[in-house]
Order: sequence, then structure tokens, then C-alpha cells
Amino acid sequence: MTLTEQMTRLARQAKAASRELARLTTGEKNDCLLAMADALEQNRDDIKKANARDMDTAAKMGLSTAMLDRLRLDDKRVAAMAKGLREVAALPDPVGKILDERVRPNGLKLQKISTPIGVIVIIYESRPNVTADAASLCFKSGNATILRGGKEALNSNQIIARVMTGAGREVCARFARRSSARGADAAGVESGLWPEYGIQVVPTTDREAIKELLSLTQFVDLCVPRGGEGLIRAVAECSKVPVIKHYKGVCHVYVDADADLKMAEEIVLNAKCQRPAVCNAMETLLVDKAIARKFLPVIDRRLAEKKVQLRADDGTRAVLQPATCELQPATDQDWFTEYNDYILNVRVVEGVQQAIDHINHYGSAHSDSIVTTNQTRAKRFLSEVDSAAVYWNASTRFTDGGEFGMGAEIGISTDKIGARGPMGLEELTSYKWIGIGNGQIVT
Repeated sequence: MTLTEQMTRLARQAKAASRELARLTTGEKNDCLLAMADALEQNRDDIKKANARDMDTAAKMGLSTAMLDRLRLDDKRVAAMAKGLREVAALPDPVGKILDERVRPNGLKLQKISTPIGVIVIIYESRPNVTADAASLCFKSGNATILRGGKEALNSNQIIARVMTGAGREVCARFARRSSARGADAAGVESGLWPEYGIQVVPTTDREAIKELLSLTQFVDLCVPRGGEGLIRAVAECSKVPVIKHYKGVCHVYVDADADLKMAEEIVLNAKCQRPAVCNAMETLLVDKAIARKFLPVIDRRLAEKKVQLRADDGTRAVLQPATCELQPATDQDWFTEYNDYILNVRVVEGVQQAIDHINHYGSAHSDSIVTTNQTRAKRFLSEVDSAAVYWNASTRFTDGGEFGMGAEIGISTDKIGARGPMGLEELTSYKWIGIGNGQIVT
């Protein structure tokens, strides 16, 4: 079978499965999700063994320490995946909501109803927990999903999907028996189109598979790429189906002249060091000139404990002489860079306006934060920074579906049309208009 034939079969199966998934009730979907969560925990040892093989492969590939951390699965992370599924099950069903309702002068009743999108392709790197997050969100919103992770995580992704579909299959079989006992038509459940084809992992690491898959506009409705800028740009350029994206996460924390400096320390350390390889980690620290000599030496020592390297402007280097962290001059390109590592840009700015201007010029419209006790400056920052998520006295690491109470997330969008910020269940629905009349015609 050629690659084109393989991807066409995958997409055709997903399209058929999406129609079957759309028939499931809220209760049935929730029962499946809860069974999937239990199954992940029950199979944690097998999942960790598969992940260990991926970790060995990734180490041989020369992935950085931060990227290896993204790939690693342990008991805590498996439990977190299961918790995410249970949280998604507990969320309101986004399908079938009446979004708008109106009655025209001729008596025609119109309703705008939320519906599944259909078939969603998720393309991502390293983090195998995305497999569970994406599959659960698509499933709850009635969408079939095709998952394409990085080659370094293939074993992990396959076993997670296999465990989830196995658990869903068992629950689905109970639905079929129940329907059969009632004499109802259970053919959709018994046909095998779901769940095997409702959650699929692309079985090949061939990069051409993505191009083939994203050319199938008759089957695939949406693509959400998650990963580095190179991956996302490549996907957006080759795709013939709509793409929701963020190219990179160049996130900032601005420490204002009126900041609580102890609070600022903790926010900066969390935003940079808690998980440096994720897209909502801080890449640039901006410090007001008025407090630079007091704050920079302190944060330099704290960051040095985490072995963070600094790329700094002249103002910062003038203060940090000598620096505890490894320190070198920042180039103009550095300000645009998402490092995904223990590297941080630092710049001294003259007030909130220069901070805002820097962020809007060099940032990626992802997540940015101001630390200050000054309400006027905070409101100005929140209003004028043009990003998907803007914070006052909080870490940029909160830009996450779980942290936003979405249970999990399908991705983060910095687009301005459609979804923006963390994408949860509601962002995975479309809508249709339903007209209810009693013989009305257009005259």
C-alpha cells in the first residue's frame, strides 16, 4: 500500500467514525472517558516501558535535557493524564447547545446549534500526554481525531491510544448489548468504526504523511499543530485544510518599578524554570530601570541555581558585573527567539510603555505578564499588550487548558480569527442553523 493510499484510508475511516461519534449521548461519552482514565492508570507499567524505549531513542537523537523532560512519562504524569480525562468527562457537553434563537416576523423559528467539527488532525512533538489530552477533548466534543506525534514518542503515543480505545471498546460493547436487548439499532456501535477509528495514531514517521493527510479536504476538517515554530510553519504552508496555530511562544514577564520584588522573584523563576521547554515558559525578562540595581543581582543568583544562561542588553550587563549566571550580549534575533531551554533574555527598560512596545514588537502574541502594585500601569499593560493571554501578578505558565479549567487543551492559538488562547471543548465545535417553520416561503 502506498503512503497516499494509507493516509486516505486513515482519513476515510476517521470521517466515517466522526458520524458515529456524533450519535453518542453525553452519558455514553462520559462513561467511555472515565473507563479510559481508569485504563491508563491500570496500564501505567506498560505505558512507562514503552516510554522508556522512546527515551532511549530520544537520547540517541541528541535531544536536550528540557526536551527529554517533555517526553518522559512517570507515575505522576500518567496519573495526570487520567485526571485530565476525568475532568473532561465532568465538563458540560459542548455539543447541542442553543447558541442563538430568534423568530422572524413570518413565524419562522431559527436556532443556532453547536455541532462537532468532524475530523481533526493533531500534529505535535515529544509530549505523549498530548495524545490523551487531544483524544479526550475531541471525543467529548464528538470529533474523530488523527494523532501524529514526533518519531521520538511513537511507542508512547501508540500504547496510550491503544489503551484508550480498548477501554472505549469495552464500554461501547455494553452499549451495543443494551441496545440489542431493547431491540434498538446498534449497527453504528457494532460496525467497528468506533472507537478503533475514532482515535487513530498515524503509524508512520515519514514526514510526507503529513502532507498527504492534510491534502484530503474531503475527509479532514481541521488541523491543530503543536510544537516548534519550524513544525508549525511547515504544516501551515503545506496544509489544504484550515490550520489553528501558534508559531512560537516568546513570552515575557515585566517587573515594574512598583513591583513586590519577592513576588517578582517567584513569578520569574516559575515562568522560566518550572518547565522551560513548554510554549508558555518565559523567554524574556523585562526590568524597569528604577529597580534594576536592586532586583537584577537577586534574580541572577536565583536563576544561577537552575543553571540558566542569560542573553542581556547593555543596561543589564552594566548591573551584573560580575554575573553569577553565564552572561553574554543579546543580539536582535535573540529577542525573537523561543529557546525551550534554560536560556533567558534580559532587558532593562524605562517604564511600562517601553515594555509594552518591546513585547508587541518582539513577542509572539502568546502570554505576557506584568508584576506591579500599580493598578494604573497594570490596566494599561493588560489593555495594550496584544497577546492571547495577559497577566497581572501571575506566571505565564497559567496559559494552559487545565489551569483554565478546561480539563485539558487541544492546543493554544495566537490567531485572531476563531479560537484564541487555550483551546478546550467549546473551541472544538462549529455550529449550524436549524429552521423550524409551518409552510413559510420566500416571496
